[in-house]
Amino acid sequence: MSPAADSANALHVSPADGALPPLWFLAPEGFFSLPIAATAEERSERAFSFVRELYSRGDENIWEPAAPYYAAVAELMGDTGVTYAAMGLFSTADDEGEETADGEVPRYEPSDGVAQCALSIAITPTDQADPDPDIVAQGILATLSSDPYNDAIWLDLPCGPAVSCITVREYRLGPSVTATGEPAKLVTGQIQVHIPFPTGPFVAVFTLYTASMDQWSEIYSLMKAVLQTVSFIDPLEDAERTADGNTGPTSLSVDVPGPDKSQSADTPRFR
Repeated sequence: MSPAADSANALHVSPADGALPPLWFLAPEGFFSLPIAATAEERSERAFSFVRELYSRGDENIWEPAAPYYAAVAELMGDTGVTYAAMGLFSTADDEGEETADGEVPRYEPSDGVAQCALSIAITPTDQADPDPDIVAQGILATLSSDPYNDAIWLDLPCGPAVSCITVREYRLGPSVTATGEPAKLVTGQIQVHIPFPTGPFVAVFTLYTASMDQWSEIYSLMKAVLQTVSFIDPLEDAERTADGNTGPTSLSVDVPGPDKSQSADTPRFR
């Protein structure tokens, strides 16, 4: 599975406005960031950049009408507390990853197969009395584990403790919405990771959602990659401190599991 189109592999900072504490992370190549921003002017500017990147083979006839639509979607998502959202598009072509003669990774047509996923991040205030992130994470784990359909586990991330919750659901689709005109089943998977802030009563919620379950292992590996980069400290300032001889945070290996720790991806737990 490789990026279906070029996208920026850039460091992002959340939130969109100054009402919430900052959070830094790196989105892998293949994710296209929706234009969530604090003002309409910023959303409009980012929307035009977004559609040009997403529809890189298009032209003004596609970009002009698409930009306002995505700006409106970003505004709605921002109103719900989402501070970052992105679409992930990846090729599933059989010969993916092979390099061309000039060393470039080839790009494929959508007809060759595309896996899709959606990444969103929300920063939510909490009312915990104790700001200790370990205690907050223990409470989150206890709450999520009370639902038998949740596969909730503890994570030790480079930025601190967190709780991962994986759910797999099956939906029955009527013939009116299927390409074949026959009833069908749609299976979707979601990885949601709750990360308490060490600096105050807030929790960052990372959600990765997909209906491309044939590529489940590659998709949750993308979440693993994102989680390795999460920081509550400006990475540039942290790099300066490390260069001055101060010890910076240690990178840890995080094993994000499949749909269920006791079941294979072929026998997911449904809700």
